[in-house]
Amino acid sequence: MKKDGFKKTEEQEIAVAPDQRSRPCRILVVDDEAGNRQLNMEMLTEAGYHVNGAADGAAGWQAIQVYNFDLVITDNRMPRMTGVDMIRKVHAAGIDLPIMMATGVMPKEFAESPWLKPAAILLKPYTVAQVLGTVQKILGPAQSGSAA
Repeated sequence: MKKDGFKKTEEQEIAVAPDQRSRPCRILVVDDEAGNRQLNMEMLTEAGYHVNGAADGAAGWQAIQVYNFDLVITDNRMPRMTGVDMIRKVHAAGIDLPIMMATGVMPKEFAESPWLKPAAILLKPYTVAQVLGTVQKILGPAQSGSAA
């Protein structure tokens, strides 16, 4: 294999796609409550996912524009930008990104605009098992030994 990621065949050079399953899934946790954010980040990291955090919807939106995530877990009621507003921005930008909302109250916007509904909704309080089970339904199990 050449250093540029291409493999020489008899007829042509073809791109060798990286194996998506060989890297840990990247999750962004967006919550203005530092304790909730930290707890979710630690739990997901221990389960083998690569996890980043954002303190509110605006910071989450900035992170989504810069980094590639496989899943976003967000609260709704946050300063600067709600979780629903962040979902709107993701849709408007045409970003294909599953979003899981972990919130205390079901947002009315989901009934009014069904296209806004995230991949999953967890109502607070939720258990570790509920979060991990929902994440695994969306992403599949984390790769063992891949948390970095």
